[in-house]
Amino acid sequence: MDRVSALDEPLKKTLGAATAKVMAEHLDLHTLGDLLHHYPRRYAERGELTHLSDLPLDEHVTVVAQVASARVLTFSGSKGRGQRLEVVITDGSGQLQLVFFGKGVHKPHKDLLPGTRAMFAGKVSVFNRKLQLAHPAYELLHGDSDEAVDSWAGALIPIYPATTKLESWKIAKAVDAALPRAREAVDPLPEALREGRELVPLPEALLKIHRPHTKADIAVARDRLKWDEAFVLQVALARRRYADTQLPAVARTPRPDGMLDAFDAKLPFTLTDGQQKVTKEIFDDLATEHPMHRLLQGEVGSGKTMVALRAMLAVVDAGGQAAMLAPTEVLAQQHHRSITEMMGELAEGGMLGGAEHATKVVLLTGSMGAAARRQALLDLVTGEAGIVIGTHALIEDKVQFHDLGLVVVDEQHRFGVEQRDALRSKGKQPPHLLVMTATPIPRTVAMTVFGDLETSVLDQLPAGRSPIASHVVPAQDKPHFLARAWERVREEVEGGHQAYVVCPRIGDGEDEPRKKSAEDEAEKRPPLAVIEIADQLAAGPLTGLRVEVLHGRMQPDDKDDVMRRFAAGAVDVLVATTVIEVGVNVPNATAMVIMDADRFGVSQLHQLRGRVGRGSAPGLCLLVTEMPEAAPARARLGAVAATLDGFELSRIDLEQRREGDVLGQAQSGVRSSLRMLTVIDDEEIIAAAREEAVAIVSADPDLAHLPELRTALDALLDTEREQYLDKG
Repeated sequence: MDRVSALDEPLKKTLGAATAKVMAEHLDLHTLGDLLHHYPRRYAERGELTHLSDLPLDEHVTVVAQVASARVLTFSGSKGRGQRLEVVITDGSGQLQLVFFGKGVHKPHKDLLPGTRAMFAGKVSVFNRKLQLAHPAYELLHGDSDEAVDSWAGALIPIYPATTKLESWKIAKAVDAALPRAREAVDPLPEALREGRELVPLPEALLKIHRPHTKADIAVARDRLKWDEAFVLQVALARRRYADTQLPAVARTPRPDGMLDAFDAKLPFTLTDGQQKVTKEIFDDLATEHPMHRLLQGEVGSGKTMVALRAMLAVVDAGGQAAMLAPTEVLAQQHHRSITEMMGELAEGGMLGGAEHATKVVLLTGSMGAAARRQALLDLVTGEAGIVIGTHALIEDKVQFHDLGLVVVDEQHRFGVEQRDALRSKGKQPPHLLVMTATPIPRTVAMTVFGDLETSVLDQLPAGRSPIASHVVPAQDKPHFLARAWERVREEVEGGHQAYVVCPRIGDGEDEPRKKSAEDEAEKRPPLAVIEIADQLAAGPLTGLRVEVLHGRMQPDDKDDVMRRFAAGAVDVLVATTVIEVGVNVPNATAMVIMDADRFGVSQLHQLRGRVGRGSAPGLCLLVTEMPEAAPARARLGAVAATLDGFELSRIDLEQRREGDVLGQAQSGVRSSLRMLTVIDDEEIIAAAREEAVAIVSADPDLAHLPELRTALDALLDTEREQYLDKG
């Protein structure tokens, strides 16, 4: 067997069909390589006790502990008398109760005598306000003849990410069977790099991560495996960047005295220093003959749309067309409205009253009527429309452009790389690409997720923007705070302003919560819903005010109508879901009350809050929660209330959520390839790996001299493509 495919061997060859099937279905492990890269979550030491006090509710856990007591209780139930075995285990930090019922009592009663040490695995639940494991699987850790002693001969016991169907120790046995093949692993790191960075060879790293004898073994293995992940990913991104620089593009330089000059002449304000700096970076890119690939990060309300519009006008001046891709219809309509308003007669190309240098600005969404859609498509293909703003509908095959010169993608985290590419493929030559996000991204995430893009940052707010005061409202502990919140909303409305109330759920019956999570169980209620809260407010604390609702399942025309009336001041309080999260711009809205704020992520709360304080009056954001003061969710809300710095919050957010969501949608495949690397803690490795990757790709773009690296890359990109196809 050649070295390349050794670890591609299906697991069933080594482990048998039954175990292989469970591993594939529950852990997404299919080959020997997959299993060897399924690393232990942590290590328990013999004699060292895991913290029972920190067990997460509703999760499948493995603990190493000692039996403190065991007793059999007899009880009467609907089916007659039965037996229950209650075992209390301890690890010094806390206690945990195990329960076994019925016929399942006898064996554990014999095995689990006080003083016995064992590994226990099961799902953590709550009974009578105490944590417990019901019917856990267990593996004893004592007795000379015991198998466990052999399989855990090392001092450090690896605890693997496991499932109900496959306990940690069964995974460990499977790894034992696979480990002899680790020496056949192909090493993706070039030898010079490995030696220069003093990293151990891959087979040694795999052996040490799974069967360490000392903590030092784990450390050297981790260093090496983190490098693999960072480096292979950065090489993939460096090659994508390199390939992009090789593509031809039409340089787009605005002509003097064109639309851009006319637009600038009627601007009632001057651009901030930040906007001017970023604009120069963008215009320099547009003037080159290979496609711009730029990520524009800007705080909520920092004026990204203005920067993007000026870039689009520059491209139209240069004879091309510009397309802006937005993630939702509400946002596409909002952008269309605000851009046509900002452009005035410059957006009335071909119409009476249109300016001399005018163009058409068309909207294209999935729910448009057939006639309007036909007209929009015609305006694009003839070139009548210089600017188009739309949703995913822009990506469809039917959409054709006369000469697409620039693609602007708003809120990039909602789109995958392939969707960007699908729109770019509509240009005769690759168009320039500007990607915008109002979710500030820590530098490492930018290098990992958007590593194929150059980055510009807008971190100053335009003049005239007001500060936003944020406060946590603990509705459960202090109900009078909530009453005061509604008084504050009334005061804002009486002062001539408007307010948002945001809820996590619609409440129209279609979004009834599924099976309650443990947290919901504890609270005994589903998340608050727009429709119910709007009714309660209109009939109660906000009676007499004009209260309306907005959510994603309304008809597009109805949504647009509500937004228009809210923007025009005909609605006092808009009760909405997160459809208002991005891009909605109503300067007169000064207050926002977020219900069940603990159910939103940090970045989402920051985004939502950015909808107020967009005019000259100060903004107010009230984060309502029923969570007790000690809950982690309250700490999260406290962090949001304490700072308006999105970059600081994105760091807190990432530390709390880890990589999952951040890398989740943004770049298909990336998350699956990061098992050891954490983008927040490993900034130095990622930065160093990027440097090495750029140097290698510049010298050898096809990796002709590095076949092992090419193999590793193919494996990563296969996963990425596969995942994209799965999402379909």
